[in-house]
Amino acid sequence: MKKLIIHSASAVVSFIWLITVCQTLNPIILKGPDFLKFYLILVLGFYVSVFILNSMGEAISKTAFYFIGFIFLLGMIKLIRGIMLGKPVGFLVMILILECIVAVFLIMSHINRKMK
Repeated sequence: MKKLIIHSASAVVSFIWLITVCQTLNPIILKGPDFLKFYLILVLGFYVSVFILNSMGEAISKTAFYFIGFIFLLGMIKLIRGIMLGKPVGFLVMILILECIVAVFLIMSHINRKMK
């Protein structure tokens, strides 16, 4: 339960920012810069919480992997929408590539811990 609260704190902070600044609950309808700010708050907050828990010796839970998947899925939906509308999506592609690299790193560390 503690891990779920820690991981969802970044989602709560990003959605509070979304409500206060953009007056919406739907991040898909945001324009490019606003979505990137929301997405960076979400991604950075989540990965900071994962690395803090990982440095404290806690194992990465299934909940964390579900959060990683849902965050990546949100980025992919926005990427597909941006491509369909003909908008520039370069920064989002770079963020998604970095997110994939970090996710692979986390999965490999999870596998290494299970092997020990």
